[in-house]
Amino acid sequence: MRKTALITGASQGIGACIAKRLAADGFNIAVNCRSQAEVENGGLEVKAACEALGVEAECFIASVSDFAACEEMVKAVKARFGSVDVLVNNAGITKDGLIARMSEEQFDIVASVNYKGVFNMIRHVTPVMMKQRSGRIVNVTSVAGLYGNAGQMNYSASKAGVVGMTLTAAKELGPRNITVNAVAPGFIQTPMTDVLDEEYKKAIKEQIPLRRFGQPEEIAGAVSFLVSEDASYITGQVIVIDGGMPM
Repeated sequence: MRKTALITGASQGIGACIAKRLAADGFNIAVNCRSQAEVENGGLEVKAACEALGVEAECFIASVSDFAACEEMVKAVKARFGSVDVLVNNAGITKDGLIARMSEEQFDIVASVNYKGVFNMIRHVTPVMMKQRSGRIVNVTSVAGLYGNAGQMNYSASKAGVVGMTLTAAKELGPRNITVNAVAPGFIQTPMTDVLDEEYKKAIKEQIPLRRFGQPEEIAGAVSFLVSEDASYITGQVIVIDGGMPM
């Protein structure tokens, strides 16, 4: 039976690239979208692209910040495909602001998606994977969670929390043949970075030894490796993909 990968926030950007790469690797793909609008504005295109690679794909609507909705989505994915073999926690948002001006709402909404959302998804796939006695979980964190970033206390804290969850889950789930790892992207060329001021982007690139932003496909390649049999003895690791930025 073909294995199944569930990718959260998969309607665009890095998530969409990960979905397509894992489809190319032979996984059936569960494309998580936050809303029907996301399904129509990206999700269906990702689904079609995955199906064109010869696998089955389906869109599933759920906000990862909603505990019950995540539970229902995992049940629906298992019912549709028969298993949940890979979980990629990619969904994330930003609500930037300096500490002195950041509102409680800005902090809470980022934490609910980027941090609690990862817990919600791991919590609900764990019983499925434990019963299967196999599974791969990859969490998308960020270099901001490792080094901090001015104007992003909420985002940096949420992504640092994801690192802690990755390490803990790896220890708890390892005995059931479930690996848990994370990838920490630096500046990646996505719609989020496309809107940055050109001078700012130039200044950032000068701090990166490779002198360029990464591509979503480069993140997808690392995820592809971590969920493959070649990575069966790798768990509890955070792979930094940032062009050498903090060196």
